[in-house]
Amino acid sequence: MTGIMNHLTADGQRINNKQTTEDKEEREEWTMAVSNSLTNRTQKMGMAAYLNQDAVRQQINSIIGSKRGTSFIASVVSAVQATPTLQECTNSSIVAAAMLGESLNLSPSAALGQFWIIPYNNKKKGVKEAQFQLGANGYKQLAMRTGQYKDIDFMVVYEGEYKGRDKYTGKQIFEFIQDDDEREALPIAGYLAYFELNNGFRKSVYWTKSKMEKHASQYSQAFDLEAYRKIQAGQIPQSEMWKYSSYWYSNFNGMAEKTLIKHLLSKYGILSTEMIQAVDADMAVINDDGTRNYVEFEEAPAPAAEPKKEPAPEEAPADDPAAALFGGN
Repeated sequence: MTGIMNHLTADGQRINNKQTTEDKEEREEWTMAVSNSLTNRTQKMGMAAYLNQDAVRQQINSIIGSKRGTSFIASVVSAVQATPTLQECTNSSIVAAAMLGESLNLSPSAALGQFWIIPYNNKKKGVKEAQFQLGANGYKQLAMRTGQYKDIDFMVVYEGEYKGRDKYTGKQIFEFIQDDDEREALPIAGYLAYFELNNGFRKSVYWTKSKMEKHASQYSQAFDLEAYRKIQAGQIPQSEMWKYSSYWYSNFNGMAEKTLIKHLLSKYGILSTEMIQAVDADMAVINDDGTRNYVEFEEAPAPAAEPKKEPAPEEAPADDPAAALFGGN
């Protein structure tokens, strides 16, 4: 009898173990299915699919017109594809930044350098958002449109070209080397921006390279002066350069040009309503309600060597046009 009971008990344990195993496998399958479902729901819709929704297209066309709307959509998709880290930003912030540039009749084309859509890591919201950043050529373009400027430009000043200040007026004196190859072989001493109005008024601003470096270190979250100097000295291995993706590292002179042109125009220039709007929006994340958060960018587009991410699964189109354009991801 005892043997029979032991046999039955062993059989019962095997059955319970089998049921437990099957239950565990079913729970794991169910958990995985739910996890996959939630992941698909929360993944961001691809920009091309987002902009090609009927509701979104209609909203864009109602704001800027159908003819401009088609080219606008193409330019935004191109900008996002060219910058892999933008694909991680909310769609609404990308469109808002692009719409601001469009309202100023500026192009997001990297080749033109009029304005940029820059990824920004919003730690408070726990998401990445797109930041509107006006380029040096954008400032120049807006200035020339006013019809007030005869000339506006920027120059890199090389060692030996800055001769100090006039002892009576305090104005800076420069003597530029005529041979470009000769001057560009010299160390950079500083940066000069200037404009001349049609009425003859002229103004220039000169910053030493040291002053520009300190400005970048103070106002850019992504820039470290010590790291920049190590890069200049060749002390950072190429394999670690992906860590230093800020434009201040990759294109210091370009950022210096934008910084000095902005400083010159906003302090001394004649500003149209359009220019005031642009200066006010520079370095801002445009919120869904139209308000702006002013931030310094933390990331530049990812290095070309990094692999591009696979496009995220697409979601069903939103029903509400306004929500589709400004309220979603």
